[in-house]
Amino acid sequence: MPVPVQMTAMEISAPGAPEVLRPVTRAVPLPTQGEVLIRVVYAGVNRPDALQRAGSYNPPAGASDLPGLECSGYIAALGPGVSEWAVGDPVCALLPGGGYAEYAVCPAAHVIRVPKWLDLKTAGCLPETCFTVWSNVVMRGGLKAGERFLVHGGSSGIGTTAIQIARALGARVFATAGSAEKCAAIEALGATAINYRLGDFVKVLQAEGGADLILDMVGGSYVARNIKALADDGRLVFIAFLEGAKAEINFAQVMMRRLTVTGSTLRPQSDAAKAAIARQLRDHVWPMLESGRLRVIHDSEFPLTEAARAHARMESSAHIGKIVLRVG
Repeated sequence: MPVPVQMTAMEISAPGAPEVLRPVTRAVPLPTQGEVLIRVVYAGVNRPDALQRAGSYNPPAGASDLPGLECSGYIAALGPGVSEWAVGDPVCALLPGGGYAEYAVCPAAHVIRVPKWLDLKTAGCLPETCFTVWSNVVMRGGLKAGERFLVHGGSSGIGTTAIQIARALGARVFATAGSAEKCAAIEALGATAINYRLGDFVKVLQAEGGADLILDMVGGSYVARNIKALADDGRLVFIAFLEGAKAEINFAQVMMRRLTVTGSTLRPQSDAAKAAIARQLRDHVWPMLESGRLRVIHDSEFPLTEAARAHARMESSAHIGKIVLRVG
């Protein structure tokens, strides 16, 4: 597989609105020790990409300045020390950055093979979402069969994935959304939908005995309400703060009811931590995909050079499921 010297990529020309994304010609990156080069076919679009574009989520040291945290495609070249992959292998990968381009590099341990029964478009939507959901709902949140699980933003890529994984694990699932259409999509996945414009998720969960686990990406005014919605010994896991990272809560309730409040972000974690998550995805989540218990809910597809339109679609919050860029 010949690798060109240059490639097309989408660059953040300056912090700002979606229109600051512009096509540029860049040198194809070279894989270093323990890395692989991927010829990108699809790149997933995620909220952290928009945060980076706006100037509020800088890439870690050594990562590409290009946005894009997940992709699918084919191994194009191997860095020194990589023996588990071969050029031409179909893969998807969690990236430290650089997915909005025709070629991207990442640690070989963060790559997962795309089996014959999985198409590359679907595979390109999986890594960032599945790494985030599995590590926070299962590894950090400890969700078990029979528990009550609430996820906010239930119609998002994270939300639709969390609903399906939780149901596959045997949990009873509740999810919030802001329209009848989104609530219908949530119900179709087997969760109890709560339209936050018409009802109060706190009252709904309290009537059911409280949530054993809540996955929250809203923050702000939801923080104190989440505490009220938890069952005794419940766990609250934060993965984003779309409404703000500061809130006032009654910590006496945390103590008296033995609540656990935690959270994480994926991108700053060590390569070893991400590799451990990748192994769990291969062992536990890929079988869910093969059996049909988990599927990607596709919202829309845009060419790479129309990444600005993809970001506008995401930030409108009108989407249901995943937005993807077609690269190769």
